[in-house]
Amino acid sequence: MSFEYHVAKNGSDQAEGTKENPFLTINRAAAVAVAGDTIIVHEGEYREWVKPKNGGLSKYRRITYQAAEGEKVVIKGSERIQKWEQHEGTVWKAVLPNDFFGDYNPYIEEIFGDWVVYNPGRHLGDVYLNGMSFYEVENVEQLQNPEVRTEVLDHWTKTTVSVVNPEQTRYVWFSEVDEQHTTIYANFHQANPNEELVEINVRKACFYPEQIGINYITVKGFELCQAATPWTPPTADQPGLIGPRWSKGWIIEDNIIHDSKCSAISIGKEASTGDNYRTKRKDKPGYQYQLESVFSAKQVGWSKEKIGSHIIRNNTIYDCGQNGVVGHLGCVFSEIYNNHIYNIGIKREYYGHEIAGIKLHAAIDVQIHNNRIHNCSLGTWLDWQTQGTRVSSNLFYQNSRDLFVEVSSGPYIVDHNILTADYALDNHAQGGAYINNLIRGKMVHRKMLDRATPYHVPHSTEVAGFAVTYGGDDRFYNNLFIGDDALDNVGTTHFNGYPASLEEYIETVHQDEGDHEAFNKVEQPVYISKNVYFNGAQPYEREYEKIDAAHYNPQINIIDEGNEVYLSLELPEEFEAFLGDTHSTDTMERARIVDAEFENPDGSKVVLDKDFFGKQKEEKSVVGPITSLKAGKNYLKVWDKD
Repeated sequence: MSFEYHVAKNGSDQAEGTKENPFLTINRAAAVAVAGDTIIVHEGEYREWVKPKNGGLSKYRRITYQAAEGEKVVIKGSERIQKWEQHEGTVWKAVLPNDFFGDYNPYIEEIFGDWVVYNPGRHLGDVYLNGMSFYEVENVEQLQNPEVRTEVLDHWTKTTVSVVNPEQTRYVWFSEVDEQHTTIYANFHQANPNEELVEINVRKACFYPEQIGINYITVKGFELCQAATPWTPPTADQPGLIGPRWSKGWIIEDNIIHDSKCSAISIGKEASTGDNYRTKRKDKPGYQYQLESVFSAKQVGWSKEKIGSHIIRNNTIYDCGQNGVVGHLGCVFSEIYNNHIYNIGIKREYYGHEIAGIKLHAAIDVQIHNNRIHNCSLGTWLDWQTQGTRVSSNLFYQNSRDLFVEVSSGPYIVDHNILTADYALDNHAQGGAYINNLIRGKMVHRKMLDRATPYHVPHSTEVAGFAVTYGGDDRFYNNLFIGDDALDNVGTTHFNGYPASLEEYIETVHQDEGDHEAFNKVEQPVYISKNVYFNGAQPYEREYEKIDAAHYNPQINIIDEGNEVYLSLELPEEFEAFLGDTHSTDTMERARIVDAEFENPDGSKVVLDKDFFGKQKEEKSVVGPITSLKAGKNYLKVWDKD
């Protein structure tokens, strides 16, 4: 028998939890709910860290937490502070006893861990004025400075960039902690903090179990925000503002999630398989500890039967310092779709190599589709063990970079996406299939011969071998490449010199004696056909079926009107007559290193016969992501969801 429990701000934790006599806290309901039960939370603001005690038993017998229909329910990791004293000018201070924070004081805890590159003393705390996040400064003197410049190292260009946001950086805070008190200073300018809504981060998370293995939970319809989440590299425990903590079968849907200090939704690793050992022990590289974590995970049950298979859908995720969605190992076999992710990693108070709207390691069979991802430091980053992964029909724009696939051997598919950043694609991998995309922006192609990463038995967590990234073994079919006068390396020209078939590759490799040395010297084959190149984009030298119109400017533009986004571009007469094939498992050469086919997660044949809008394609259709593209002017709505 299943029960429906109710939680309301006029309730009591000594009540029965019925609609007539509801509980006061969500945690009280979480303590009694079991498989099959539903927890209905009514309108109001709940300042608590919800820690589910029990899980469901299957995808049909789950525990559901949901906001009451038509009611606004907010779960916050912050507390409101109303006892501010004027310190100097527009700077105020609040003095809080340390026991106010319990055993986790975000104003002591710093951004810390593996692959943190730049952190001038930034902490996990934050200050909010009517919902607006402030910027932390390094000393009291900087509180009076209305403009704060942050020096950020750009890892790829090796240059230092001075970042200023004059509309927000003037709202700044600083903290001091002694043995008894935490003092928070903040410049509120013309606002009186005792008359406005002023909040500070207090709790590590908003909805996150204390134990692992709490399976089959649904979280639906909430606003969750303002948590003091820690840095989440792949070699550490990865707590998010919300997440399943190393379990199976969660559904996180229809939520608004924002202002996580680091990561919003975590479907990632847990601490027993390693927790920032590179930074703490300093004796081995993070790469080595990450390898070890894969085998440690197998010892604690990393398998399709026990871990992953989460669904993250229809969420709005924004204003987070590190990730909208993060995961390593625990993300396997999951589906991430119809989410709106933006403003991730753009405050630049700190910097590290794990920042993106979606950042996944070991995304085995993960399906990422129909998401709107924009104004992020990096849109989506798939790092290590990108195998069976499909990135399909996503809208990327106004990101510093759109998509990065790193040190993976495939097979993975990137199809029917719109990528429009000046820096559209980092391809530091092999074994990929890029099909029917619109790519407006440069691409960077790199080998990684000094780092071997695992690959797996298809549709499994079982390790089948290790390989370095030789580069190549990629398929580029039916893509629409658009360059720009200010951009280099747009198109497939960086594959010049690569063989065009597996047979040619094998013949070339075996012209030299020896074993692995020859494979390091010879480029892998590439399979490139039926692409269109505009406005400076350049083709692979051996691509024979193509439109090479480098001097034609299609005037591409993305128009963001809030809940609606439009694509505008103009195409020449020859475009409509140039038709590409519909690709499938049958038409894509197997991934060489993994010796695996391009197929669906269940092992069935994949057929790429739906366009960006989900419209059924003809056997032959125009290239690019949208079958309705035509010669002349095109103006299409490409996002119309709230």
